[in-house]
Amino acid sequence: MSATPLLIVIPARAGSSRLPRKPLRLIAGRTLLHRTIAMARAATRGLPHAHLLVATDDEEIAGHARAAGCEAAMTDSAIATGSGRALAAARQSGTAPRYVVNLQGDSPFQPEGALRSVIAALEEGAQVATPVIALDWPALDALRDHKTRSPFSGTTCARSPDGRALWFSKTIIPAIRGEDALRRSQPLSPVWRHVGLYGYTFEALSRFENTPPTALENLEGLEQLRLLELGIPVTTVPVSPPRFDSSGIDTEADIARVEALIATHGDPTPPLAA
Repeated sequence: MSATPLLIVIPARAGSSRLPRKPLRLIAGRTLLHRTIAMARAATRGLPHAHLLVATDDEEIAGHARAAGCEAAMTDSAIATGSGRALAAARQSGTAPRYVVNLQGDSPFQPEGALRSVIAALEEGAQVATPVIALDWPALDALRDHKTRSPFSGTTCARSPDGRALWFSKTIIPAIRGEDALRRSQPLSPVWRHVGLYGYTFEALSRFENTPPTALENLEGLEQLRLLELGIPVTTVPVSPPRFDSSGIDTEADIARVEALIATHGDPTPPLAA
């Protein structure tokens, strides 16, 4: 892999306690990994300085990526996080890229423009950037309903007015006092849903990975909490909702839900063009 100023990595680990061999699972006839590759290619078309690859610990997954014309890097199966796998792939280049984007492989239905917005935030000086979506009241109701069945699927974010992330959680934050009055007075709820996409400077990613996981990170199962505990600012970038609202694919129920959405609204994943 040649050095590039912008490296976009799709971590694709074979092991998953809730959905084994998740990158190879079919969603409406297309694998999760091929959907993510197709989305990334469409989002970065016209960016000559961007390089896309899949980082995996499994030869079958690597072959599946290469069959789609995407480069694959083999990384240690002991790496526990997507960001760690992204850094391992970046280090294989020999020369560190300026920016590394961790495009989570279980979130193929990204909002249009999310990847470009993260890249723009990095180029404007952010150390870490990640997208968030402002939920309207029906979307918040849908997320609450979803969490009754899959409580650890979907992440929310509390953020300051200038966009700095204050906290991320698998619970829905913030709690809302006087919700009935707010519903009558404004179309958007105060809840932001986090989109599974992270951009880092190489230095911020290296510092993150050189620090052991924190207790709060382990409790929530959210690696980005380590950044906040380290005092590394995380810039949140508001983006428009995707064609249909879907958080990450973590369970069989998530697959069924997304396939039902595709059947109703059409498939938002672009063709898998090289």
